[in-house]
Amino acid sequence: MEELHQILRVSALAEDKKVAFYRKTYTHLAMAVLLFVIVEWLFFQIDPIVDFAFSMAQGWRWLILLGGFMFVTSYAEKMAMKNHNINQHYLGLFVYVVAEAFIFIPLIGIAMMISAQGGANILYQAAILTLALFTGLSAVVLITKKDFSFLKSILTIGFCIAIGLIIAGTLFGFNLGLWFSVGMVILASGSILYQTSNMVHKYSEDQYVAASLGLFASLMLLFWYILSILSRLSGD
Repeated sequence: MEELHQILRVSALAEDKKVAFYRKTYTHLAMAVLLFVIVEWLFFQIDPIVDFAFSMAQGWRWLILLGGFMFVTSYAEKMAMKNHNINQHYLGLFVYVVAEAFIFIPLIGIAMMISAQGGANILYQAAILTLALFTGLSAVVLITKKDFSFLKSILTIGFCIAIGLIIAGTLFGFNLGLWFSVGMVILASGSILYQTSNMVHKYSEDQYVAASLGLFASLMLLFWYILSILSRLSGD
């Protein structure tokens, strides 16, 4: 069975099948982004959901929300990788997109308020910067075909430190500041390299939905911290 799985990996496919896999992956990534925008818009039409999301972003409640998001992320990733079952893959991607849309409500709400008060349209700026950086990093992997799997341990340590700092900042009431967000942008950039490398070297031919989920997660992490930086700079 392991030998069969190795044969099915994208790295072992003919060039035309590799291209087809990449096309499917990025098509599903684009669909996930579109679904995120639609779900986010729908959430902002329902005041109780917006009020609840903002209330969960305060103090220790943020830790509960973050813990719930991490649980959903774990569930979605398991569904997306489960037994090569395409229906489970789509369920995992859908659940993750909805969870992302919910946790983004406070940050996007603040960005909208800044724009409404005469500030720059930082949502648009953040989206353009995120797309440009994501495209550039993806191109590095796709052109060079370099395996960035060595980043896994670095990213794991980095994310553990980041989560520890977020918990400490919430419990002890100190602001992590601009440089933390800059560091998270660097970490998210590394995650994009890692996930794109996984798409090239790790996944099997039928796991394009799972590959798109990994890319979407890294893309949204990058968007979160670029938007955080712009919000902070515009609010000063």
